[in-house]
Amino acid sequence: MFGRLTLDAIPYNNPIIVPTFIVAALAGLVAVGAVLYYKKLGYIWREWLCSVDHKKIGVMYIILGLVMLFRGYADGLMIRTQQAIAIGPNSPGFLGAKHGYLPPFHFDQIYSAHGTIMLIFAATPLLTGLGNVIVPLQIGARDMAFPYLNATSLWLTFAGAALVMISLFVGEFSSATWVGLMPYSEMASNPGVGVDYWMWAIQISSIGTTFNSINIIATIVKMRAPGMTWFKLPVFSWVQLTTAIIGLTAFPILTVALTMLGIDRYLGTHFFTAGMGGNFMLYINLFWIWGHPEVYFLVLPAFGVLSEVVPAFSRKALFGYPTMVAASFSIAGIGWMVWAHHFFTMGMGPNQIGFFSAATMIVGIPTGVKAFNWLFTMYRGRISYETPMLWAMISIVLLLIGGLTGMMLSASVIDYSVHDSVFVVAHFHCMVLVIGASAFAAVIFWWPKVFGFKLNETLGKWFFWTFIAGSLLVFVPMFMAGLAGETRRLDYVFNTALAPYMLWEEVGVLVYLASIFFFVAMLVVSLWQRVPAGESPWGTERGLEWLTRTPVPFYNFAVTPHVNALDETSWRREVGAALRPTRYVPIHLPHGSGLPFILGMDVFAWGFALTWRIDWLIVLTTIAMIAIVFIRSFDRNEGFIIPAEEVEAYEANISTASIFAEQPKRGHGLVGEAH
Repeated sequence: MFGRLTLDAIPYNNPIIVPTFIVAALAGLVAVGAVLYYKKLGYIWREWLCSVDHKKIGVMYIILGLVMLFRGYADGLMIRTQQAIAIGPNSPGFLGAKHGYLPPFHFDQIYSAHGTIMLIFAATPLLTGLGNVIVPLQIGARDMAFPYLNATSLWLTFAGAALVMISLFVGEFSSATWVGLMPYSEMASNPGVGVDYWMWAIQISSIGTTFNSINIIATIVKMRAPGMTWFKLPVFSWVQLTTAIIGLTAFPILTVALTMLGIDRYLGTHFFTAGMGGNFMLYINLFWIWGHPEVYFLVLPAFGVLSEVVPAFSRKALFGYPTMVAASFSIAGIGWMVWAHHFFTMGMGPNQIGFFSAATMIVGIPTGVKAFNWLFTMYRGRISYETPMLWAMISIVLLLIGGLTGMMLSASVIDYSVHDSVFVVAHFHCMVLVIGASAFAAVIFWWPKVFGFKLNETLGKWFFWTFIAGSLLVFVPMFMAGLAGETRRLDYVFNTALAPYMLWEEVGVLVYLASIFFFVAMLVVSLWQRVPAGESPWGTERGLEWLTRTPVPFYNFAVTPHVNALDETSWRREVGAALRPTRYVPIHLPHGSGLPFILGMDVFAWGFALTWRIDWLIVLTTIAMIAIVFIRSFDRNEGFIIPAEEVEAYEANISTASIFAEQPKRGHGLVGEAH
């Protein structure tokens, strides 16, 4: 009845997982208890779980990304601790492990989960959430082009993340790395449920990402405010457009690759089995044809954040705006032509190596253009060193380190020496740290606009410095260990000469723990104090999104603005133009819906059923999916209108229209002309 699921799948005797489950269960009970005690169940359902407001969806994306970031850090801490303990032939063993404290099969799962979570379920939701919150505000739109689809994208991503999380307590996760190495991901080599959890989690979330890409493209192309021509579009929105184009074209390739793997595992075909007429290099090519554009899918939004934060805190317009736009599209285009540099050592011919090596070097040119433009923006600017600017500046430094080591790896003669070493891991983590640092810059920068109060600056700087110290302590020794010959994915470090590097990395991940403490303290103290940010939180804002009230009301703009300049808010201040409307008009907004949330939960159950081969649940959840789509097709609800006098009342007391405010129930009728 339950397929492959038995009581043995629950690791109730694991001394690491059982305490983790207890802590997670207690945290869940406290959260549910608080919701019930304060009678907020209806509020959470109506205002958040059923919301199609792009800002609330973006905030939920960011919360999901932060939760998964913490889980990914915990995996990284376990990996580094294992390697610090398991050094040399006489290293002790604990908890049943021969060396260290993790058995090899458990270490491999943690290693695989770390990469999968950090890229797919931490970085991607963080950046997707930022795009959801900021893009409609930057272009003067009320919401995304397809609000219902936007909510569906969120809950599909949540369903994929939930599959990763439940694998910790029911069954196991993939031990084939986040890449899904072949032929180890095939059923004959890996018959457990771990690969299935990994496969369905990524498959489901990638569909959600594809939906979001469609939404971003349609929103930017069709919903720009009057007067916003293409070359008045902010750079952040430009890079969101290029990112969405990558997402729309790259993620279907991953879908195809994972579908073929699923057919191999479920139906017994052999697309990737070398001994049965297949070719495992086909999978590697398909994966990295998606995987390297995916790197730019993550990095480009980070570049967009820097292009907003650096001018704001330099008190200057962005240097070289047209070249920044051109560089974004160049990176997105060239990013499709570099994937084979991931396997220079597979035996490809000199012509192929030369092509992919040159393409990898060429992608550094538009990236360098961006870096120089940020530096020229800061040159002779009146720089103020608030926390967002600190994160932006360190992002540029990390980009230089990651980019220059990437140029080293683009030369095949160097790549042959350090291929599959932790030098490559350190290079890649520098690029991921660019993404992380930019995401923190963005969250702190736009936080007061969305929520109405600033984050604590002192604790924010402590968070910044401890995070950077941890990064240096982890990844500088990792570069050195890679050059000394340490290969990746080692659960047992046999070479005692590598001990100093392993110990410094362990110190670094513990310093990261301190940075997490300061991050949480920053949030808690700021939420407790809630010092009002005012209409100009930083005093240096430039883009159209800062023209709205603070905090941003649920309708975004009281009156759709007419755009006159690239930096509209800065331009209006300089010429003395009005920052607030004097006349109000009715506003049309879409109604919320619980169907996307229900669909997400159903898809989660569907992925769980497919993982464990629970046939009746597969059928039931498939029917439920079809039914939800069918029910939605009969929904003729065209939204609601807020009368002009109500808009004026909200503008007079903006707290009643904030992201946390509970709104009255609205009728479904549309009366009068709305904007």
